[in-house]
Amino acid sequence: MFEFDQYLGFLAFLTILTIGFWLMIFLLTFVVPYWIFGSSFERLKEIKEEKKAKRQGLTLD
Repeated sequence: MFEFDQYLGFLAFLTILTIGFWLMIFLLTFVVPYWIFGSSFERLKEIKEEKKAKRQGLTLD
């Protein structure tokens, strides 16, 4: 059915496909939400600090 070279190529293809699949699953379920929520919380913290500084009469330029 397959010659040895074709078999190795097929195995390489399946390996790359599987690694790409699991990498995409990892990125979409962990890295992207972590990035989005982390940056949102950081921005909210900055906004809160700016409001606090304005209330005290200071400016953060």
